[in-house]
Amino acid sequence: MAGQRVAVIGASGYGGLQTLRLLQDHPHLSVSFLGGERSTGKRWSELVPFLPLADDLVVRAPDPDAIAAAADLAVLSLPNGLAATLVPDLLQRGVKVVDLSADYRYRSLARWQEVYAAEARQVTRQDGELCQEAVYGLVEVAEARIREARLVAAPGCFPTASLLALLPFLEQGLIETGGIVIDAKTGTSGGGRAAKENLLLAEAAEAVAPYGVVGHRHTSEIEQLAAQAAGQPIQLQFTPHLMPMVRGLLATVYGRLRDPGLTAEDCTTLLKASYRHSPSVQVLPVGVYPSTKWVRNTNRCLLSVQVDLRTGQLIVMSAIDNLLKGQAGQGVQCLNLLSGLEAGTGLPLLPFYP
Repeated sequence: MAGQRVAVIGASGYGGLQTLRLLQDHPHLSVSFLGGERSTGKRWSELVPFLPLADDLVVRAPDPDAIAAAADLAVLSLPNGLAATLVPDLLQRGVKVVDLSADYRYRSLARWQEVYAAEARQVTRQDGELCQEAVYGLVEVAEARIREARLVAAPGCFPTASLLALLPFLEQGLIETGGIVIDAKTGTSGGGRAAKENLLLAEAAEAVAPYGVVGHRHTSEIEQLAAQAAGQPIQLQFTPHLMPMVRGLLATVYGRLRDPGLTAEDCTTLLKASYRHSPSVQVLPVGVYPSTKWVRNTNRCLLSVQVDLRTGQLIVMSAIDNLLKGQAGQGVQCLNLLSGLEAGTGLPLLPFYP
């Protein structure tokens, strides 16, 4: 299926902007509807003159009837809790949805309400069945299911980088399920476009700062998928850090090997086999470690493995662009699959360096 019309809701945020930029060059998908709240009634060229659209659309209120009349697919780039107010009506009208927020990443509505308690207090949700129906949109893991879905919940940027590094080893039972540690660094764009004090230049520049050290929301999202891969519950340690850069994310994942005889070459071979049909994932040679600059403005994930034979520790490094493979690019991969296309259609894989 080709020639699909796409509505982008939350178009002027970072996720929406990246989505629109990717769809500009897409051979089979076109933007037919722009939705927003604060920007309703404004022409796109007034809001974002640096990213002209072929059709200079007017931003409209995200009314389900209007969206369904204009689009076959919808990407929702909205704050957590807001997508759930639109999704049931869009699905009822036959619009397939890719949600970039966390509203449908959990199989249990009660779990979402627990993790996102502040948002849950502001919205009333009764769509538990949709939480169970939604497909977690990590394309390299769930491609076949995404193709058949109505609703796809695109993963967060930290879970994307972490799970691509971790899942093959859990699926094969090569690492202990206890003692997994994820140390991750991200650029300031991961905090969104709305003004926040900790993201000001004077605050974030020339500094590295941990945050959400215990109980970060993405911990439970990573654990949910890790447990499915391992076939048993998993608790792991996840610590994010804010870096003085705009975009990019590096996750370093540590796990204890069950077989101390496994080498970095063995583990690299496993990763290459796991992602042999995944053009967006590249496994680097042993001893070559990824830089966020190597994936900047691309939809690629770079993976590298090392093994500390002294401690029996597996170390997997994963670099992505947090706004592309970690958000909008992954969303477009899901749109492609929903449209019957190859997942990587229209997506950049090579950076402009440096």
